[in-house]
Amino acid sequence: MERYAWKAIVLPGMLEEYCKRHDEIWPEMKQVLSDAGIRNYTIWNVGNELFGYYECDSVAYAAKVQADSPVVDRWNEYMKDVMVMEMDPVTGAQPLMKQVFLFD
Repeated sequence: MERYAWKAIVLPGMLEEYCKRHDEIWPEMKQVLSDAGIRNYTIWNVGNELFGYYECDSVAYAAKVQADSPVVDRWNEYMKDVMVMEMDPVTGAQPLMKQVFLFD
């Protein structure tokens, strides 16, 4: 199992809308995440910051499935008015955060 973590910023006054959109996540978006092997996907918030985490068998495979998906492209476009997310120009995904501690 591999772990993946990302961070982003919610635009001012848009946290409620961000949460609403995730409460109503598209079934086809859920399917892409599942097809990518993503599980235990969670997102946290403090202030205007977001922190996301998921587990998968291969971060590289999960990134490729998402990068190749037109559904993910539509989702990212849909979310642009509520958040700012830095994207890695090579993978097309959020930059992988470096793990510095694990208590297992």
